[in-house]
Amino acid sequence: MTTPEHQPPPPQPSAPVSKDRIYRSPMGLVGGVLLLAIILWLGIDALVVGKGRTPWLALATLLLVVPLVMAFTLRPAVFAGEDRLRIRNPFRVIVLPWGQVETFRSGYSNEVLAKSGTKFQLWAIPVSLRGRSRAARRQARAEAEKEGKGGRSRGARGAWGAGTGGGLTGTHAVDDGPMRAETDKIMDDLGALLEARGKAATAQGEVTVRWAYEVMGPAVAGAVLLGVLAGMG
Repeated sequence: MTTPEHQPPPPQPSAPVSKDRIYRSPMGLVGGVLLLAIILWLGIDALVVGKGRTPWLALATLLLVVPLVMAFTLRPAVFAGEDRLRIRNPFRVIVLPWGQVETFRSGYSNEVLAKSGTKFQLWAIPVSLRGRSRAARRQARAEAEKEGKGGRSRGARGAWGAGTGGGLTGTHAVDDGPMRAETDKIMDDLGALLEARGKAATAQGEVTVRWAYEVMGPAVAGAVLLGVLAGMG
């Protein structure tokens, strides 16, 4: 009599890995693409048709300017995951586990404050004073309309009388909370994620900061080449 072979249990499906929420500045992306297009067009034209030192000057300028434009427009991004916050600023990449984040602050710039007391600016989430003004005006209009509807409802009830069977009933507007600028809403989302994940066991660790040498290297090389060319007269 044969005994059945013991088969290993089937592998359990791994838990899905949640994707990071990525925040970037749309205006920064658009502006960066336009600036790069103009700079590359002028620089390549000077490289091709330039005479004498012009091609070298164009090359040095491209080496200096292109990385800087990319650093301040296309590069900045904020990646918010379940366990950490990764900030990609023009010249640095900062990784903060949620357990090391103290709070978020918004003033003339958006910042994250680590528990060590160090502040890091969120370049990818710039403060929009115009957006705040628009949100404040929308909020004021919504409140005025709400008060106007309430006044008309009270006036209608006074004219028709209560409990007459054919009287008007008051209209209650749905309160969606205060209207906020888009970047302020993003900061609210990050604050909510911090509150939810700040004490998680997997969200602990040390803050790491890495300099973006891939941006600084070409820019420094371009600046040195420009200096050399200027010194040669």
